[in-house]
Amino acid sequence: MAGDLWTPVASMVGVAVGGGLTYLTQLTTQRAADRAEEQRRTAALAEERRAERIRTVLEFVRFALEAEGVAHARPPQWEVGDEWYRTARPAMDGLRVAENGVQLLCAPDLHAPATAYTRALNQVVWQEGDGTSVAELLEPFKAEFLAVARRSLD
Repeated sequence: MAGDLWTPVASMVGVAVGGGLTYLTQLTTQRAADRAEEQRRTAALAEERRAERIRTVLEFVRFALEAEGVAHARPPQWEVGDEWYRTARPAMDGLRVAENGVQLLCAPDLHAPATAYTRALNQVVWQEGDGTSVAELLEPFKAEFLAVARRSLD
């Protein structure tokens, strides 16, 4: 009778051990799948944020180039309300908004060059020049901004 008892007990122990191993395998697989999903979400979010920063920098560059064009077209004498002013005002407003976007969304070390470039553009657009060309005045600020932007987006 003792032999008859060992067979069902061994069978029950086998079922319990097999069930436990199955549970541990499923638990481990689920945890690995959860970690993989979290890594995928983190990578997707990082890529979305990088794309957003790239769009922000490109928007700033677009408005900066527009402001440069306005500076090059600046007449010797202008008045508030004339045609040049009606072009310059929205260009400079857009540049300031784009600069704030750089401050909010991009790396902190990019804000100082963006501000310096914006201030230089503001100066050449609204102030009387000293005879130095617009390109000469802006090139150092533009080069610094672009170099820092390139490094920050890598």
